[in-house]
Amino acid sequence: MLPGKKAVFENRRDAGKKLAEKLSAYKGSSTLVLGIPNGGLPLAMEVALALEAELDLIVSRKIPIPLRPEVGCGAVTDDGTVILNSEMMQKFGLTQEMVNEQITQVTADIRKRTLVYRGNRPPSIIANKTVVLVDDGMASGFTMMAAVESVKRRRPRFIVVAVPAASEAALSQLVKYADKVVTIATSNAKEFYLADFYEVWHDLAEDEALRCLEEYRVRRLNPDRGNIRIQRTNR
Repeated sequence: MLPGKKAVFENRRDAGKKLAEKLSAYKGSSTLVLGIPNGGLPLAMEVALALEAELDLIVSRKIPIPLRPEVGCGAVTDDGTVILNSEMMQKFGLTQEMVNEQITQVTADIRKRTLVYRGNRPPSIIANKTVVLVDDGMASGFTMMAAVESVKRRRPRFIVVAVPAASEAALSQLVKYADKVVTIATSNAKEFYLADFYEVWHDLAEDEALRCLEEYRVRRLNPDRGNIRIQRTNR
């Protein structure tokens, strides 16, 4: 399915609801949904609520190329799992020492983010569960690859990667990592822009992502409050 002049999704919440429709087979308490913040959490919230599943997160971040932060040469997760893109390293002439320096910086940022999102709450138990990894899309796929490898270490029963939009190049890689990959729209365009798939698109702020976690808890306890929106204030 190729994106044309009209976007496929209204916003991240709409994308999450449409994605949940394709994941109905995994409905139940033995399923754990993990969102990748920031942008993946609104989708993960809608998926978890639809599947009546537990919601948690996994922090996976791009390893930026020095002086070209918009370009990545891999990804690292909150438990230290690292996936490197050797092709990009070679293209930009990066040494392992240069990459390690970037990994150190990203890891420090991940620690801060994890503390904000999780606080003292321990990670959810993954062993013997079906784990659905959710993000708002995949361009290169390395952020998701690192997340999958991280989850594998904790012995899940089955791993599902679920994204509303992805490049065909990313999909071809992820099928080698996950047990199942679910998506709605794909593109083989040379330049892949995730925003093209959404009518409303913006970089999700940290407080917006945190609201999704709070909204999930409220709506899980009160299923009838489907249109609730949690407001946070800075203190």
